[in-house]
Amino acid sequence: MNRSLSIRSKGQSGEKSSNKHRFTMASLRGHQQADLSKKLYRLIKTENHAIGAYEAAAKEQANIASQLSDWGEETGDDAISEISDKLGVLLAEIAEQEDVLASGLEESRGVLKQIRNTESSVQPSRDQKAKIADEIQKLKYKEPSSVKIVTLEQELVRAEAQSLVAEAQLTNVTRQKFKEAYDLHTAAIIERAEKQIMLAKNARKLLNLVDDTPIVPGDVHPAFSHAETAREVLNVAEDELRAWTPNVEPIHTNAGNLGTNAMPSAPVTAQHSEQQYTQQAEYPTQQSEHLTQQSEYPTQQHSEYTRSNEQYATSSEPSVVGQEPVAYQTQTQAQPHSTTETSYATDEQDHEHARNVASRVLG
Repeated sequence: MNRSLSIRSKGQSGEKSSNKHRFTMASLRGHQQADLSKKLYRLIKTENHAIGAYEAAAKEQANIASQLSDWGEETGDDAISEISDKLGVLLAEIAEQEDVLASGLEESRGVLKQIRNTESSVQPSRDQKAKIADEIQKLKYKEPSSVKIVTLEQELVRAEAQSLVAEAQLTNVTRQKFKEAYDLHTAAIIERAEKQIMLAKNARKLLNLVDDTPIVPGDVHPAFSHAETAREVLNVAEDELRAWTPNVEPIHTNAGNLGTNAMPSAPVTAQHSEQQYTQQAEYPTQQSEHLTQQSEYPTQQHSEYTRSNEQYATSSEPSVVGQEPVAYQTQTQAQPHSTTETSYATDEQDHEHARNVASRVLG
């Protein structure tokens, strides 16, 4: 194959050569596309023209097959009449495969539109980030001490965060849909090619049934005796088409965990465990707040006892007596599901607790 290793257009020459269609409202919509999605929009539009060409070719080939059968009947040659009719059937089936290819390409084109739409949605975030950055540079040049620079820098940080999310979504969608689109595209080409090869091989078998031995004037060819063989060739071709299964190189993908927001989705078990842990973490906090309020009651009740022991607290130890509610809270929090005995402590239990605190202070 005497071709270059790349067919990528250089400069503007590729764009000029691809613009072969008249100006229409569709081309006007193309100029309104975001800069990021213009090239893909043009590709999708050109693909639509190619699909239309395949559909037109299928109609023309089917028309040719019908005309071949009609011509063979008019020849008056029984061999040509029989074989041309059967050959027309196979050619019409070959033409139908062009329609199958067009359907596969249309499906692939629909997947490419998802990339185009994502590109169009990402463009505003890029523009916003660039706009804020430009405004910051202008202010730094004209008014270096302007307070608006700080506000704009904060907006730039938010815009960059939004842009990072949008760019990640674009990358994920582009890679996944690119593989999916051309998986469909190439699979349709392979199906069309393999089925047309099978049909063409059977068509060649039909041609071998025609005796093209030259004759001299006055002689005639023997009567055509392969009509049954010709019908059998058609039956074989039909069975082969029915038994055909795709045998292509599988396209592997790792996008199975891509969520609806075009970002990797976390495992369900991890989310459930995280929520459960959060709920468990919130419950002791609420319980501790409730027990802290309860612990203030015995503290106030024995405030006189506490004041009597303040003389033992030196200046370097001001928090020893103040830690009494905390100690009580720690003991109570260790039993979050305690019964009402803890909540409604008796006077005797309160005195016992006070004595314990005092012994720790003095001791």
